[in-house]
Amino acid sequence: MQPVTAAPSVKLLQGNEACAEAALLAGCRFFAGYPISPSSEIAEHLSVRLPQVGGRFIQMEDEIAAMGAILGAALTGAKVMTATSGPGYSLKQENIGYAMMAEIPCVIVNVMRGGPSTGLPTSPAQADVMQARWGTHGDHAAIALAPASVSEAFEETIRAFNIAERFRTPVTLLVDEVIAHMRERVVIPEPSQVTLWERPRPTVPPAEYFAYDETPSGVPPMADFGSGYRYHVTGLCHDRRGLPKDSPAVVDALLSRLMRKIDQGAADILKYESQGLVDATVGIVAYGSSARSAKAAMRMARAQGRRVGLFRPVTLWPFPSQPLEELAEQVEYILVPEMNMGQLVLEVERVVRDRCPVHRVNLATGEPIPPEMILKRLESLGV
Repeated sequence: MQPVTAAPSVKLLQGNEACAEAALLAGCRFFAGYPISPSSEIAEHLSVRLPQVGGRFIQMEDEIAAMGAILGAALTGAKVMTATSGPGYSLKQENIGYAMMAEIPCVIVNVMRGGPSTGLPTSPAQADVMQARWGTHGDHAAIALAPASVSEAFEETIRAFNIAERFRTPVTLLVDEVIAHMRERVVIPEPSQVTLWERPRPTVPPAEYFAYDETPSGVPPMADFGSGYRYHVTGLCHDRRGLPKDSPAVVDALLSRLMRKIDQGAADILKYESQGLVDATVGIVAYGSSARSAKAAMRMARAQGRRVGLFRPVTLWPFPSQPLEELAEQVEYILVPEMNMGQLVLEVERVVRDRCPVHRVNLATGEPIPPEMILKRLESLGV
């Protein structure tokens, strides 16, 4: 007799709801946040669902406190998440830098809207791409993922937790408002079907434990506060015990390791999609909801006999440079549509260099980029 296997469930979810449900499936048991459009549904959903699975939800007095709260919870061993939008993401940056230096795993969902300042609170934009890379000061590696559908928002939320835990680092999920508020079909797998990565744990007794020790992967084991292991946590440069040090040798070793652990793990972090690039003479580089318009424009161009292909980075940071370099060697030029005044295109230009021209399609009016706008730009360039 064959064992009975529970079938995955299929639900019609809003993007923000998908993020919340995926977080629970990934093991998130603590959320701290502050209401802000267009991310508030994540907090609202988790305020109900977390207590149902033994988790904790807390609304803090502001975004700074919310970020600090999840870092404290993460140090006790919990998987943690917060959610915000542009202005709140700005306020979180100091504590994001602290999490990078102290190597505290956490997930930050940033539902992007227009800016600067209060900007367009309920309208879509892709305005925080460079903030996700350089928002906090100092030399640091950054990880940011950009889903292009509700089902992918579900998948990438789980992946964000896996990356955060494995590499002991903050991970940002950049969801633009279009994805956050649309509703699409999502297949929710059984928990047994989901692969989860956990943070490395100490295998030595407390007396022999160093919280920031050198390891082959560059990721030191992390002990839970309250489990008998004692160590110092600081945003200052520190030695393997966590004690502040300004010795050049110690500082160099620390910063090099923080960068190296992400570089060495790039294969498990980078993710991208290629479509129609085998014979393409023109490449479109797009992400998030703009990639949906780019796909439609590509199909329209293909129907007219134009050889257009799409390169869609799902991982924005670290940027998937190698496949883009290869694309630039193949095509006559690259087109980058974005709902901003030009952000990821700067990284595309840096990577492509003089291999081929890079052109832009920018729209920062609080409206999605229509496929016809991209197609018109292709036509104007002689495709």
